[in-house]
Amino acid sequence: MSLSALCLRCGLCCDGNLFSHVALRPDEADSARRHGLDVEALVGGAPALRQCCTALSHRRCTLYAERPEGCRAYGCRLFKEAAAGRVSLEDALAVVDRAHALLSALNEGLPPDTDARPSPVMERARFADLSEDGPSPETRALRERTEALLDEHFHGGPRRFSLAPGEPE
Repeated sequence: MSLSALCLRCGLCCDGNLFSHVALRPDEADSARRHGLDVEALVGGAPALRQCCTALSHRRCTLYAERPEGCRAYGCRLFKEAAAGRVSLEDALAVVDRAHALLSALNEGLPPDTDARPSPVMERARFADLSEDGPSPETRALRERTEALLDEHFHGGPRRFSLAPGEPE
């Protein structure tokens, strides 16, 4: 079995659970729109694909041969570790399965998604944390476990967000 099996089983880089946008080169925006992809302008006007990518179907890219450069260049930490032989393909696939199981369980603990365009589970969970009622303690703990697994195996470590000047740590 080749490493492509890992990507075909995963799809997390396209479903919006790892990040919200994929940067596009300016010359890729029109082509992406022609393919029906959701292109947005980032702060400063740079074009980007909104995630969950509309080309994703059953964890597979339907435009794989014509995908933008940002998609071609991306490799999650788990893929890189497996490609380098530091993680076996079997273990990497088990991590992917665990991530999907956690996301599925987390989804069940959230209110139904009523948006016309489905929102990623992690995005909905983060917004639930900000809501007046907030999620149950169990759902909040599950979000934290899921985020930790995604950070460790896919992002390459905990993400750090800069504080605004003067904001307490």
